[in-house]
Amino acid sequence: MVHKRKTKADNTFVLKKEEVNRGWILFDAAGKTLGRLATEIANVLRGKHKADFTPHIDSGDGVIVINADKIVVTGSKETQKVYRYYTGHIGGMREIPYETMKAKKPGYIIEHAVWGMMPRTCLSRAQIKRLRVFVGSEHKMDAQKPIQANI
Repeated sequence: MVHKRKTKADNTFVLKKEEVNRGWILFDAAGKTLGRLATEIANVLRGKHKADFTPHIDSGDGVIVINADKIVVTGSKETQKVYRYYTGHIGGMREIPYETMKAKKPGYIIEHAVWGMMPRTCLSRAQIKRLRVFVGSEHKMDAQKPIQANI
């Protein structure tokens, strides 16, 4: 009689993409620290907050962020933080200070922070598309029945 060795793989749960249940979670950014909020959002987008997390399956929920203009940074980042991008032309490096970016595009601050905390894969590019950022306290996503997050 031949006994089959029991391996760890025999007990491992692997989620299938047909079994994924998606929901929407609402975050209020008013008074929250940028980095701490961004890590929570990235975990929800990836699905790491669920017990059935599987790294190679897109099992994350959608995220709605309101009050993006009331986000807070710590220390001297308010005056020193700079957003850079390159236009592609000679001498085309552009630098935008944090205060200017917060006045013009406060939603970009949160999107940029969350994008920096996602892994560099095709899967994360699909997951980041479920992030919706709104400047005020109103949002247009009532049909998705979002659940309020407590952080």
